[in-house]
Amino acid sequence: MEEERPSPGRWLGSAGLIGGVPLLLLALLGLSGQAEADVVLFCLALTAAAALLLSWFWLRDLSRLTRSLRHAAEGGMPAPRSEAEASHRGLAIPILSEVSEGVTRLIGHLAERQAMVERLRRSDAAILESLPDPLLVLGADRAPLRANAAARALFAAPAAESGPLAGDAAALLRHPKLAGAVDRALAEGEGQSTDITLPVPVPRELAVQVIPLDPPLIDGGRLVVLLADRTRERAVERMRADFVANASHELRTPLASLMGFIETLRGPAKDDPEAQARFLGIMAEQSERMRRLIEDLLGLSRIELAEHQAPTGRVALAALARAETEAMAPILDSRAVTLRLDLDETVEAAPADAGQLAQVLRNLLENAVKHGGQACHITLAVSRAEAPRPGALLSVTDDGPGIAREHIPRLTERFYRVDKARSRSAGGTGLGLAIVKHIVNRHRGQLLIESQEGEGATFRVWLPSG
Repeated sequence: MEEERPSPGRWLGSAGLIGGVPLLLLALLGLSGQAEADVVLFCLALTAAAALLLSWFWLRDLSRLTRSLRHAAEGGMPAPRSEAEASHRGLAIPILSEVSEGVTRLIGHLAERQAMVERLRRSDAAILESLPDPLLVLGADRAPLRANAAARALFAAPAAESGPLAGDAAALLRHPKLAGAVDRALAEGEGQSTDITLPVPVPRELAVQVIPLDPPLIDGGRLVVLLADRTRERAVERMRADFVANASHELRTPLASLMGFIETLRGPAKDDPEAQARFLGIMAEQSERMRRLIEDLLGLSRIELAEHQAPTGRVALAALARAETEAMAPILDSRAVTLRLDLDETVEAAPADAGQLAQVLRNLLENAVKHGGQACHITLAVSRAEAPRPGALLSVTDDGPGIAREHIPRLTERFYRVDKARSRSAGGTGLGLAIVKHIVNRHRGQLLIESQEGEGATFRVWLPSG
């Protein structure tokens, strides 16, 4: 850095302050005649020159100290030791040289502390970033200032974004229970806890802790909001209760049939081979029905447990549709079903789980086969969708008897059947469309059902395409 030179005005002013009193005394001596004129003039010139010289060195050394202090105030790093020592030796005034050494040591200590604070700040940020639970830092105005990786994942923010969040985060902070906890934490200065439920895009249950910060963080953060996702735990609790209720209700009929036939085989049909063969066949059907029912219940429970976690990956829907129709060829042939494929090879679903989407296709095709009737016509289509918004569209259409309008809203309920007798005789468990609904929810998609009595039915699944 180029050395700052004292301005003429400051130089003369400083020289006047240094030599003003001696010059005044010498002038009085000369005027009073107590000293010879040539001696007084010589002393005046010598004193003025000394004052100017001293003022020059004084201002130069003070300028160097000023630069050092300004450098420290701006957070600059100290000069290398060799440069600092050379700077001290360059000072003409000893006391200022000592002050300069002290300033240099002070700058070094400040730089070390600043480096330590920066290391601590990075360590704290790394700890917050790696926490498994979502965490938000709010300012005094309740606006989000920072969010960790888990929070960005929760609110579907870009992975590289570490600053304030908008959209879903703003909606969360407007939740009445959370807003009340934030207000109480700011007013009382004590931590608050509450439980909230987010209904969209899929229901999520969160345990929230609001922790006030005193003093505030350096970026103005006044509150820490810690979110703990309790959706899975609550789903497990409901799953246990639902499984017991559903299993006990749906298994009662086939179990009663088995028990009745066993009693008959032990008694009246004990020596009747023809009756035994017929009853054993019925018992085998009821046992298979119970097996399918238990498998569907367990599968539905597993899907519900992961429903709040969006899938990852991309799925080529046309290839998936061909693979599933080939696997179902024996069932289609046994019912003399005519299947037409209308597939767009370029359509992909993302994010998506290939195994679960295969189950959606399988359940929709089985539903169309069972309820479309013998020798029905089914169309399976994969296309690009523009409504309700851009994405991918799967559709399965049959020309069966159709569904009355009043039944459509309840088709995805567990064990709901339009025609219970025909559904059971076709081997249905009443869980196929419920499974489809929950898989579509996990994919943040939408299931649309269109049907009129006597005109068949169409099941459309809209999926995001990334």
